[in-house]
Amino acid sequence: MVKERTQARREQLAKLQAAQKRKERRTAMLMWGAGAFVIVLLVGIVGVYVINERSQSSLDGVKTFKYEASQHTQVKVSYKENPPVGGEHNPTWQQCGVYLEPINSENAVHSMEHGAVWITYRPDLPQAGIDKLKALVTGDYILLSPFPNLAAPVAVSSWNNQLLLTGPDDPRLPRYITKYKQNPTTTPEYGATCTGRGSTDAPAAANPLPATPPSAAPSGAATPAPSGEATPAASEAAPSATPSS
Repeated sequence: MVKERTQARREQLAKLQAAQKRKERRTAMLMWGAGAFVIVLLVGIVGVYVINERSQSSLDGVKTFKYEASQHTQVKVSYKENPPVGGEHNPTWQQCGVYLEPINSENAVHSMEHGAVWITYRPDLPQAGIDKLKALVTGDYILLSPFPNLAAPVAVSSWNNQLLLTGPDDPRLPRYITKYKQNPTTTPEYGATCTGRGSTDAPAAANPLPATPPSAAPSGAATPAPSGEATPAASEAAPSATPSS
């Protein structure tokens, strides 16, 4: 009888121990499962955040063009893109910096040929937005100016490249500047200055460009005598330069 009781207690103890082990295994599996779920959840959240950030700051929206460089003209140019991104331009480049009035596109295009990035904004942009754009002009090779009838609140352009932006806070703007400012691959005259001799700091209103080239005087045409002065008679003409014999 004693042996049977002892055996029964042992079996009962073994059952309790087995049940305890099963419970511990289930607890451990639940803990591992919960931990794995949390890790997967965190990875998913981080992944979504990274993808969202990359999509918001992606430069996939940049439009590219194929304009040849070194095409100078003294007259106004009718550009296909506004703001323009290349093509014919004035021999004088626009001095890089901040402008509160519109500037001549012909001068700005020349600056982009030298590697400048041109930030343009609608004239009705609130002052707070303009101040944010000004804060981006921290060095050379950046132009900032208002641009009438802009297709977007803000646009950023460089030679043969352009990106329309949702506003001054668009995260793509600083990325564009970093990539395209003085980019040796896209800058036709890499290393050329954006300031100094040969440039202008005048806005368009103070620097009007002619619509057509000035007409040249016909070859061999005589210069008219000033009003009130008689034309010299033949006898008063200058003597021949050929010495007399």
